[in-house]
Amino acid sequence: MRINVFRRMQLSAALLLLPVFFFAAAPALGAEPTKLVVGAMPITGQAKFFVAKERGIFAEEGLDVELAIFTSGADGIAAFRAEKLDAGAFGTATPLAHISRGEDALIIAGIMGQDSMYITTPENADTVKSVKDLKGKKIAVVRLASGDVVLRWALQQNGIDLKKDVQFIELKNPTAVIEAVKKGQADVGALWGPYDQGAAEKGFKVVLDSADLLPGHPCCRLIVRTGELNTRGDVWVRLLRSLLKAELYSRSPDATHRENTVNDIAKYVKLDKELIKNAFYEARLDQTTDPNADGLQKIWDIMNFIKVIDSRDDIQNFIEPGPYRTALESLIKEAPNEAFWQQALKTLKERDAAAKGGGRSGVHWARP
Repeated sequence: MRINVFRRMQLSAALLLLPVFFFAAAPALGAEPTKLVVGAMPITGQAKFFVAKERGIFAEEGLDVELAIFTSGADGIAAFRAEKLDAGAFGTATPLAHISRGEDALIIAGIMGQDSMYITTPENADTVKSVKDLKGKKIAVVRLASGDVVLRWALQQNGIDLKKDVQFIELKNPTAVIEAVKKGQADVGALWGPYDQGAAEKGFKVVLDSADLLPGHPCCRLIVRTGELNTRGDVWVRLLRSLLKAELYSRSPDATHRENTVNDIAKYVKLDKELIKNAFYEARLDQTTDPNADGLQKIWDIMNFIKVIDSRDDIQNFIEPGPYRTALESLIKEAPNEAFWQQALKTLKERDAAAKGGGRSGVHWARP
């Protein structure tokens, strides 16, 4: 009899714990969705935002997300600074420069990596076979875009003086870069996907790829304000659960998933759907969602080396993988045999062990 009572007590205790786990992973039933304004860019690499929105994944996680679209990372970071955004993803170098100036931001996730290309006209294509061939040329860039920073570093690594041997033409957006190359104002232009696809349609040639210059380099990172890390901790977990689910959905080999993904991207990226498909499903585009602390360290060091920033801060203090880890672990609990989640966990352990978090105020992640 005592055994039966004990078993009933165990069962009762287990039942009491069930709602705790459920609500840790999802909002309360009937609760009003949490409104968020998230800054994004109209590029194929940020597809997980578009898929999460259009497939109802944000809504599943109790979020009402407004995507504020910016064609320029500088404009996006300005809106973040003005507190018009709750979170945003605007390249890698732009938020790092923001941090280097003493501004408030924590990097909690990644959106994409690599995917920067360098184009020229068909007439000039044979003159650019390597980075060394850029000596003496005019290069159109969007300042502090990932492809800009990677290229400046690669030029220096090849003995090219950034002030004497090349001329940079800094423009507002990739469309202006393409126009500068078209008009002969620049010999080469630095772009990112899917603008390279649009440029190729117009006859331009891709002559270099950032994935070859700095393999595995990160691009757009997701930032939030330090003071809101824990006060809205459950919100960031739900946001990252959404992005991870969208990553899983969009990378699936299922034909319907891929067709839906392309259609979702097309609502935000005004380009032919076949070109969108080619841009998104090519191997060089990294779609992993972890912060990639190792990759960020490389970019931070490069930015100091090429003197686009001058900071002695430890960038690892501004990388907080806690929300991502919590989101991923909750998804693993729900589907422990999902290989995609297990690979994501492996990547997190490999690339993000150095991250410290805390920012300048010493605010560390507290699991909600």
